[in-house]
Amino acid sequence: MTVQRIAGGHPLIVKNITWHNEEATANFARALANHPAIGRALIELQGDLGAGKTTFVRHLLKSLGVQGRIKSPTYAVVEPYTLEASHNGGMNIWHFDFYRFNDPREWEEAGFRDIFAAAGLKLVEWPEKAGPHLPQPDLLLHLEVLPDDARAVTLTARTPIGAELLA
Repeated sequence: MTVQRIAGGHPLIVKNITWHNEEATANFARALANHPAIGRALIELQGDLGAGKTTFVRHLLKSLGVQGRIKSPTYAVVEPYTLEASHNGGMNIWHFDFYRFNDPREWEEAGFRDIFAAAGLKLVEWPEKAGPHLPQPDLLLHLEVLPDDARAVTLTARTPIGAELLA
């Protein structure tokens, strides 16, 4: 594990792991879901189509207690979830997918600023399509498909919340 400092003195922590199969993805999601800081995190997911971003989000949301079908927000852009107080003390969750954005200004026009300012977990696929409009992520997951269908995952904590999630 490498520890560096970024603007404001926050730690920049980078970890490289491998998910050899979907069970490893689910195990990581369960561990992350059990962390108290998850309910206030902004997590960005990067990787090519088919890298496993949505699969990871589904495992994370199920681990947090989301019931029923978990849809990809590719067409809707955002899927909101609300957990009851009996699940993780209650939590608002938003799963974004900006793949279809053609211009970063679409983020501003869609009125997402208020959601990103609100308390809760935000999961963002294709964050680069929103350009400079997104706030600093707490945790960045970059997924890459390996020749054996495993996933190389680079985890980058950009804030103290991200560092807590990787602890």
